[in-house]
Amino acid sequence: MTNPIADPLVEVPDTAALSDTVQLDASPSGVAVVTINRPAKKNAFDAEVIAALSQHFETLRDADGVRIVFLRGAGGAFSAGADLEWMRAAADWTESENRDDAMALAEMLLALRELPQFTVALVEGPAFGGGAGLVAACDYAVASADAKFAFSEVKLGLVAATISPHVVDAIGPRRAKSLFATGRMFDAAFAETIGLVDEVVAVPADLDDAMERLSTEIMACAPGAVAASKQLVDDIAGLPIDEELLEQTARLIAARRVGEEGQEGVRAFLDKRKPGWAQ
Repeated sequence: MTNPIADPLVEVPDTAALSDTVQLDASPSGVAVVTINRPAKKNAFDAEVIAALSQHFETLRDADGVRIVFLRGAGGAFSAGADLEWMRAAADWTESENRDDAMALAEMLLALRELPQFTVALVEGPAFGGGAGLVAACDYAVASADAKFAFSEVKLGLVAATISPHVVDAIGPRRAKSLFATGRMFDAAFAETIGLVDEVVAVPADLDDAMERLSTEIMACAPGAVAASKQLVDDIAGLPIDEELLEQTARLIAARRVGEEGQEGVRAFLDKRKPGWAQ
């Protein structure tokens, strides 16, 4: 595979009208990078950032040539959470207006979670509140050792409501209770221990190496099978292992075996060649 870092990045279609507070680029090899671009604000959220992220995720959902999506922040910070000016304005909104605003964030996180491509958060510096929620909504997360995390909403008299489904799914209810209730800050090593982060690298520059490695790894996998594998986990999580589940999973593998990707993958293996998606 072509080195995704060395590839000249080209803009994904249909994004020209969006604000440059969030940038979306993709390489010819199928690697997309979504960058929150507010370094002076430590990439904090506001309504404009949330809307831009939502639109970019909508674009990526139907981007058949994109195989892996990386999410990161510009200027040494992933995301410091809510923008102070945005929070100041929200203090004067009605409950209904606040509900609509919160739904925009919740729907953006769901759009990220439901992307068919493999999604990876590249975390350096702060990942607080909604920023940590973005990490939890990705399929995988790599953090530099300097990264810091916190669900500090309780210190403002609030709760981590909109991000909670993704965080609880990632780290479990008991850990979520303690971190939501105390609002304490924790480092990348602890984030890895609890499952919020999958791997820790020494310095932020190593995140680019992780991009290359993960991109190479995912390009060996059939894109439809990647999407189906992600959906499989969501479909069976928490279900009892009974006859109905056995039948459901048997039907899925049977359909994949006779499908185009399954046929190509098995025949390529038997012929000792690379399958078409890995060329």
